[in-house]
Amino acid sequence: MTAPNIVLIMVDQWRGDCLSIGGHPVVHTPTLDQLAINGTRFRRAYSANPSCIPARASLYTGLTARSHGRVGYEDGVPWDYTVTMAGEFTRHGYQTQAIGKMHVYPERSQMGFQNVILHDGYLPSARRHARSIEYIDDYIPWLRSHLGYAADDIDHGVHCNAWVARPWDKPEHLHPTNFVTTKAVEFLKRRDTRKPFFLFLSYHRPHPPYDPPTWAFEQYLHTEMPDPPVGDWTDDFRVNWQDSMGQFINDHHSEAFMARLRPQELQRARAGYYGHMTHIDHQIKRFLEQLKHENLDDNTLICFVSDHGELLGDHHLFRKSLPYEGSSRVPLIISGPGIKAGQTCNELIELRDIMPTLLQSADLPIPDTVEGASFLPLAQGEDLASWRDLLHGEHVIFDQTVQWLVTTGEKFIWHSGSGYMQLFDLMDDPQETRNLAKVDDYRSHLLDWQNRLITTVVDFEEGISDGERLIAGKPTKPTLSSALGHKKGKR
Repeated sequence: MTAPNIVLIMVDQWRGDCLSIGGHPVVHTPTLDQLAINGTRFRRAYSANPSCIPARASLYTGLTARSHGRVGYEDGVPWDYTVTMAGEFTRHGYQTQAIGKMHVYPERSQMGFQNVILHDGYLPSARRHARSIEYIDDYIPWLRSHLGYAADDIDHGVHCNAWVARPWDKPEHLHPTNFVTTKAVEFLKRRDTRKPFFLFLSYHRPHPPYDPPTWAFEQYLHTEMPDPPVGDWTDDFRVNWQDSMGQFINDHHSEAFMARLRPQELQRARAGYYGHMTHIDHQIKRFLEQLKHENLDDNTLICFVSDHGELLGDHHLFRKSLPYEGSSRVPLIISGPGIKAGQTCNELIELRDIMPTLLQSADLPIPDTVEGASFLPLAQGEDLASWRDLLHGEHVIFDQTVQWLVTTGEKFIWHSGSGYMQLFDLMDDPQETRNLAKVDDYRSHLLDWQNRLITTVVDFEEGISDGERLIAGKPTKPTLSSALGHKKGKR
């Protein structure tokens, strides 16, 4: 039997609820909807460490954050992992190609791929240390060669972490989303036809800047949209985080983590975000048509996933890193040979599960180092009674760690700076608007959740548990000492 080709499509900052087939009231994703109809969609997929760097470390290595050492966002720490997903495909005879966002350091680290065509978006830290733009990016030189002048992807002045939105200022075929697809189409045309391939098709958007093409932006600009959910705990959050977040809790800061935007500002931000999604959806269709033209569609497995979500005004919050559903839950679809069509699964999936799943789908061995579990049997329609019923997540942000546990029905969150706790019933309150930790009737149940987290984090190097209680106020860092056995790269 011919080995299957594997295409892993990753998007950046795409919420788990933003698929029209999943019932989203606004966004339109016809290509991804069809992919889900032809395959299996996982409704409860999470990014346990929801920002670009720790999430991608889990994806590339199959490890938990405690093992790969990245429990928050920190640029400039070398990526020295001996066993990677791409490396295993390469070692077993696959042609391996990455196109788009990698977000590793040094930026040209291949992470096991034979070739990387790189575009990480506008990364300020990379720009500061780069000896030339060509050292850290392949898109900008390509863009300049087409325009004939020193163009940049920040010419329009919209920042890579801002809620500010406007249409793309150049011809659509020069948009970063189109660039990634163009290079993927070229790969299909120029691949080694004697080998199966593993293609990592990694789009930077819908991560800000919110700058989709004009047609995509205007498609949503005047669309009626439901108000974002606002929990009964948002004022508590503001109080507990004001000292550490500082200026990032500010209604006028364009890169705020918490802000009460004016209605027209929020409408534009959402139009830019959803516009990116529909634009990407169309470009994925372009790629899939080329796959069909090359007669590869029947023997190619496709997995679509995001590294994390975007809060997008939920509870007046923006960006990611926090454990709320808008930030931590991600879309996950798998389609291709052997995958059950039209199936929706509710099992708890995490990014570290992608590596073993794709390796198993290619009938390749899963390295002993991998801590994720293959969900391929679930996607093939099997009932796995032994699948996990609890998922642990964490992220260091603004000098404190947010620890969380989630089941298919509930989520418990603990903020280490103040010891603030939250408990949500995801069945009756999927938008997390009511904090049950403040309800007297849930005191005993809350204590059960505390004890579960105490046990989970008891050996963590930060000292946030002594086995009997959670200890607030401990110093935290985004990179564990286990990942710092070497000096950081020069910044």
